[in-house]
Amino acid sequence: MHGLFVEYYRKLIGARYFHQGYAAAVGSLNSSFHTPRDTEGHGSHTLSTAGGNFVEGASVFGFGNGTAKGGSPKARVAAYKVCWPPVGGNECFDADILAAFDIAIHDGVDVLSASLGGLPTPFFNDSLSIGSFHAVKHGIVVVCSAGNSGPADGTVSNISPWQFTVGASTMDRQFPSYLVLGNKKRLEGGSLSPKALPPNKFFPLISAADAKAANASADDALLCKAGTLDHSKVKGKILVCLRGENARVDKGQQAALAGAVGMVLANNELTGNEVIADPHVLPASHINFTDGVAVFTYLNSTKSPIAYITPSTTELGTKPAPFMAAFSSKGPNTITPEILKPDITAPGVSVIAAYTEAQGPTNQDFDKRRVLFNSVSGTSMSCPHVSGIVGLLKTLHPDWSPAAIRSAMMTTARTMDNSMEAILNASYFKATPFSYGAGHVRPNRAMNPGLVYDLNVNDYLNFLCALGYNQTLIKMFSERPYTCPKPISLTNFNYPSITVPKLHGSITVTRTLKNVGPPGTYKARIRKPTGISVSVKPDSLKFNKIGEEKTFSLTLQAERAGAARDYVFGELIWSDAKHFVRSPIVVKAA
Repeated sequence: MHGLFVEYYRKLIGARYFHQGYAAAVGSLNSSFHTPRDTEGHGSHTLSTAGGNFVEGASVFGFGNGTAKGGSPKARVAAYKVCWPPVGGNECFDADILAAFDIAIHDGVDVLSASLGGLPTPFFNDSLSIGSFHAVKHGIVVVCSAGNSGPADGTVSNISPWQFTVGASTMDRQFPSYLVLGNKKRLEGGSLSPKALPPNKFFPLISAADAKAANASADDALLCKAGTLDHSKVKGKILVCLRGENARVDKGQQAALAGAVGMVLANNELTGNEVIADPHVLPASHINFTDGVAVFTYLNSTKSPIAYITPSTTELGTKPAPFMAAFSSKGPNTITPEILKPDITAPGVSVIAAYTEAQGPTNQDFDKRRVLFNSVSGTSMSCPHVSGIVGLLKTLHPDWSPAAIRSAMMTTARTMDNSMEAILNASYFKATPFSYGAGHVRPNRAMNPGLVYDLNVNDYLNFLCALGYNQTLIKMFSERPYTCPKPISLTNFNYPSITVPKLHGSITVTRTLKNVGPPGTYKARIRKPTGISVSVKPDSLKFNKIGEEKTFSLTLQAERAGAARDYVFGELIWSDAKHFVRSPIVVKAA
């Protein structure tokens, strides 16, 4: 333990590092590894998002200027460093993750924010899952990233039912930089580049595929990979690069090295409308897929294409927001499809938070700039938003279990954007619970959810029993022998979402609600999934006191043969006219 806290704030009250697992793989480590200091930026950014204090005048090169604060700005924070420079594709080793969980539990933390993860894997092979279980057993809420492997289905990781799994979506702040073409088309992109072109001066525009070096393929050149561009073809021009494979900021660096005065970064079809403002090393504009098509069409329509890139600005109140980030990993849960993951979504695109000065804002070796704050995107950034809110809820409701806190946030989340339309994905199609879980987090509503779906450690052990885990495997979680009860159904596990991945004709599932608000009578309302009939018994629940529990059953039935061949979605809402306790319903026929 190192004394890395400021005396008069006592903000950072713990900082530890764990690298025995890493050392076992890479060999002996020199003294530069024996420190919890952040030399990469990820840890500073995520921890300050979760619990950073109020700081006036925070910005990235002047963009997004304002007062920054974390989700729980008055919280004490501790950092546990478990990730190191990658070796063989691995940077966070199981032994180090578990050691950090052990110490964090011993230190008595209230919330663990875990912005890391790997491929979805069975729970007994998953160090994050095992560590999280032991933390939850001690009343600690563990919040995890869903992963950045979207938009493909079945990519979500951190899928344990005792983890709180967070997807990533946009916020209503953008950093627009416009691309103006010679044909007068004006296309809105995004950038955080502090450099700007001379005002209203047009430059020749060239596709990177047409600027390829003699020994490079057109495909590699279009991606602006290192060594693929011909300096004589690029010099003095604005270069158009396609998104994908190599880092977005590296494309800008390659363009600059080849002599470009600016870069247009065009999305591929997969990334759709997801525009990420990066601190590029040259004037740049990142544009969406549709606008990219327009640029390539323009390039092919004239012998002398020209363009201009406007300086970046900060814009608030943008619409539609939020929409899902293309990179945000999606369900269904490939290990236990009966549990919907992710659980919720939160802001994870162009998030401004504290950063290390050991790296430049692009984290590339070529970047010699240094910033106190940086804009970063990923489910690593959305995870600590939720962790910060959990900290506030723990303060308000110290008696709530980790499951109750998660339930409060899930059942009060929203599925509409700021245009009062359904939340969209990055291609501007309607998103589903496989992208956003229960919806986008609403912190203030979560303070007073009315009812919660609660779970305890035995419920989680019974869940493992239902998966067919034997005593040896269960002991990894329980630490002592545990006798499984009579067979239980995974679909009856008291989760705040309701998922039936293999519906044979009909099924009845049960759930139990606990009152955490004033007395009241709640009535059920259903939005049924397409082709599925849904009934609730009883359809009215009367609660007289706090802590009172009531059980209901939900019967789902296919209305016709061939219904729900693919996943269909609906929702169940319990309401007393003041509280709206909403659960997604996810169904697929067998």
